Amino acid sequence: MKKYIIKRLLWSVVILFIVAFLLYVLMRSLPTSYLEQIARQKSQQPGSKSFEEWMQQLQATYGMDKGIVPGFFSWLGKAARGDFGDSWKYTVPVTQKFADCVAISFWMSLVVMILEMLISIPLGIIAATRQYSMTDNVISVIALAGISLPTFFTASLLKLAFAVKLRWFDLSGLTGRNHDFLSPAGQRWDIAMHMVLPILTLLIASIGSYMRYIRTNMLEVLNSDYIRTARAKGLSERRVIYHHAFRNTLITLVTIWGTSLPALFSGTMITEQLFSIPGIGYISYQAMIAGDIPFSMFYLVFIAVLTLIGNLLTDILYAVVDPRVRIA
Repeated sequence: MKKYIIKRLLWSVVILFIVAFLLYVLMRSLPTSYLEQIARQKSQQPGSKSFEEWMQQLQATYGMDKGIVPGFFSWLGKAARGDFGDSWKYTVPVTQKFADCVAISFWMSLVVMILEMLISIPLGIIAATRQYSMTDNVISVIALAGISLPTFFTASLLKLAFAVKLRWFDLSGLTGRNHDFLSPAGQRWDIAMHMVLPILTLLIASIGSYMRYIRTNMLEVLNSDYIRTARAKGLSERRVIYHHAFRNTLITLVTIWGTSLPALFSGTMITEQLFSIPGIGYISYQAMIAGDIPFSMFYLVFIAVLTLIGNLLTDILYAVVDPRVRIA
């Protein structure tokens, strides 16, 4: 196990280096440049220097006067020391801006993940144990609807129903108009109420795939020989399903949990944009369309690191939940 982890970590460093280089090349090749926008604004001022002169000055100031390869190694050297620079758009250190907004996305994603498990696991098991029944058909239709509906469509329906018609929630934003006048407990409740519709949107969009995964794997396990043997021994159906069948379905859940690690910190760009939630997804999207290379590089490399860690944890957990798997 120890040798395997060390080998995977070494390979992860190589993969991360390649990914970081490709991301840097893509960011330097974007058609949108923050420096070009600033240079264009300054060059239009009366008596100002030309656009080309401003571009040369700004490129030298922000370290963009180097080629892609020298620029990447310059960025990599600073990143290795924990210096990711200042955000061009937000004019604060990248790590500070990230820390200010990542908590919103983390708690929202964590609530969604917990609700997904609490709802999808029982429904997936019920659908599998009652295959082709009315209950199974209803659950399958709900799952397919959640998978098929685009996020923006689901968000629009929820806004129309609960914000426009019923007026239970605000259309967008993280806080209400009277947030500053509320008590600390009231402010927390205000934020929680503004998170309801985004969480419902994410839950509807993702719960269907979870139910389908669990149903499909449970059906495969329930048709196995050892399940028939357990039933032939006279074990109760409840024990057969939850003690024998469901334990083998955990392998699928381990894969889901491992791949969900980046989602806890990466935010949800589309949903946060639709509801104007200032989480890491919303902030990162704004930085990318503005051509903010320092912040975009940090965000994308951070997600790559979490993805590699999630895959490693998935492989290790495989060996824990499935005795047949051995890691050498």
